[in-house]
Amino acid sequence: MKIIRNGLLMVCSMLYTSVLLAQSISGKITNEDGEPIAGASIQIHKTTLGASSDAEGQYAVKNIANGTWTVRVKAIGYINTEAKLTITGKDQNKDFVLASNSSSLDEVVVSGTMKEVSKLDSPVPVEVYTSRFFKANPTPSIFESLQNINGVRPQLNCNICNTGDIHINGLEGPYTMVMIDGMPIVSGLSTVYGLSGIPQSLIDRVEIVKGPASTLYGSEAVGGLINIITKNPKNAPLLSADVFGTTWGEINADIAGKFNVGKSAQSLIGVSTFNYANPIDNNHDNFTDVTLQSRVSVFNKWNFNRKDNKVFSLAGRYVYEDRWGGEMNWSKKYRGGSDVYGESIYTKRWEFFGTYDLPIKEKVSIMFSVNGHNQNSYYGNQSFMADQYIGFLQTTWNKTIKNHDILTGVAYRYTYYNDNTVATELEASKISLPGLFVQDEISLNEQNKLLVGARYDYNSLHGSILTPRINYKWNSKDKSDVLRLGIGNGYRVANIFTEDHAALTGARKVIFEEDLNPETSWNANLNYVKKFYSSGGSVFGLDATAFYTYFNNKIIPDYETNVNEIRYSNLDGHAVSKGLTLNADASLTNGLKILIGATLMDVYSEEKGEKIEQMLTEKFMGTWSIGYTIRHLGITVDYTGNLYGPMRLPLLGDLDPRPSKSPWWSIQNIQLTKAFSNGIEIFGGVKNLLNWTPGKNAAFLIARAEDPFDKNVQWDSSGNPIPTPDNPYALTFDPNYVYAPNQGIRGFLGFRYNLFK
Repeated sequence: MKIIRNGLLMVCSMLYTSVLLAQSISGKITNEDGEPIAGASIQIHKTTLGASSDAEGQYAVKNIANGTWTVRVKAIGYINTEAKLTITGKDQNKDFVLASNSSSLDEVVVSGTMKEVSKLDSPVPVEVYTSRFFKANPTPSIFESLQNINGVRPQLNCNICNTGDIHINGLEGPYTMVMIDGMPIVSGLSTVYGLSGIPQSLIDRVEIVKGPASTLYGSEAVGGLINIITKNPKNAPLLSADVFGTTWGEINADIAGKFNVGKSAQSLIGVSTFNYANPIDNNHDNFTDVTLQSRVSVFNKWNFNRKDNKVFSLAGRYVYEDRWGGEMNWSKKYRGGSDVYGESIYTKRWEFFGTYDLPIKEKVSIMFSVNGHNQNSYYGNQSFMADQYIGFLQTTWNKTIKNHDILTGVAYRYTYYNDNTVATELEASKISLPGLFVQDEISLNEQNKLLVGARYDYNSLHGSILTPRINYKWNSKDKSDVLRLGIGNGYRVANIFTEDHAALTGARKVIFEEDLNPETSWNANLNYVKKFYSSGGSVFGLDATAFYTYFNNKIIPDYETNVNEIRYSNLDGHAVSKGLTLNADASLTNGLKILIGATLMDVYSEEKGEKIEQMLTEKFMGTWSIGYTIRHLGITVDYTGNLYGPMRLPLLGDLDPRPSKSPWWSIQNIQLTKAFSNGIEIFGGVKNLLNWTPGKNAAFLIARAEDPFDKNVQWDSSGNPIPTPDNPYALTFDPNYVYAPNQGIRGFLGFRYNLFK
């Protein structure tokens, strides 16, 4: 009997123990946008129990005994989180939302070396900004979203039509290459249009390289590049929507969805619309303060499943925009006439691009892009009609031999450009640009890496162009310190009428003083990154860079020799862009995220011993993005802003009463976002909290706004305006005294929705 009793006790004990260990915790791991996180680590503290999330973000930890346990969740690129759960004999469901760590060194980047590599391992410093960063200050286009990135400034070039370009470290828009998914889809004519109409809901991240990238990407990558990476259809929501409006009457809507075609392909399609049709004249100059716009864009991307994870993707985009600004009583019946002044721009733009890995063992890829741009514009009675077509084809071969990671490639680019100005009055511009490049990334050891590369291009107009570069990277053993040094060469072939709005307004005559030669530059930059990791999972970082760029043959428009002319010639001297930039960031486990940046720079030209400060370029800029998430309420507060120092402004002569320098100015915004468990977010806030506009610091912005066709201006024998009682300052009509947005304080309200499986 004793043996039987002991046996029964043992069986009962085993049954009881099995009951205690039968409980499990399961759930889903997602990011702040509701997207599943694969490969997250879930660990029961002080035990060996754990699991990893699958491709759908699902996880399950089994055989957990009764008691109170701490569950810890970790994932690369996200802030660690934990929660205490009490197990009482029942299975539990627990979902986790991980906050992205915007400063993560483990993010994958492609822009610096044209191949996927972790941000830490890249010898070229690459800044990465996720879609969550841009949602802290929602805007109708990426062009405006870049205003909160240190060292990057969207520059408006006209008070009336509000076209503009992107400045990187003080260099104007034509020095920046803009790409979508690594494809160069934008050049001079469409710097601003290429950044409009990309549905925000389709953007995964934006990568920015500051400094010349001509070795890999050729002309136009002199000052840097902006690479917009769209979402992979596999990871995108089934349906997403992002809609908001402002108290000024602006309405923006982005709708996107994905679908599968059997097991062979996934497609992602998005539509973006923006409409603003409410003329406002708060500065009382009888001109619209903000350009009225109607824009629609359609984007479609396909990914095809292939063996061995070979890539085959195709994408296309179409943008149509109708924008106008001018006198408050302007309507389309006045378009192109001399009765009421208006600037009206119709834009049609299409793009098609793709990537295909050859079905062989070697890593050989073919990339292509084609785009067309039609512009039908009137600036008062001055017409500007232009067509541009660009075709690009590139083949790359990536080969690893011991500690050498070699990338070679051949590329061909064809550009057709024609307009109705003197730039192409004899014949359309047709430029063939074949090129080849080679890059060798040498891993000297675990802490040291060297990148050497060179590119040779043959421009059909200017001949041979060689652009070499060398980059060195060192990191500490624990990878908390990274030092990078880079030296490179860049070049750019200028097309005046695609770059300078002042040449199109009809307010000035364009003078070419000589045949323009390509600009060339040498750049050196030193970058240091320091990361601090707390035991609780918080991350702190510093990112500092010193840069220096030296230009030959720089083309700088001369507005001052004659107020009725813009004179173009290659600089008989040199130009310099130099400075220091610093970013500091913190991602705390309590939900606080801070990113603060500042840039000091000096951009000037020197000719015949005279140093001239570059027009419309600040010596100091600062940016910040501060967010705090109250997790148990699902509420996030975002405070974003920028601060700019004085910059030299274009005046129309010695009598012009407007300030020759801009004041210090700042645009600040605040937003509250409420996230719900069903994938819905409601957000709202205030833009331009300080209600700052440039008109508050000048008697007027648009010169001679009351006489836009210069009908009452009197001239001397040399063709210069003279002072009269009606024109005491000897001015002509000119809308180019612009350095900041002319839109005051306004509220906004919107919602987002993401539906996953």
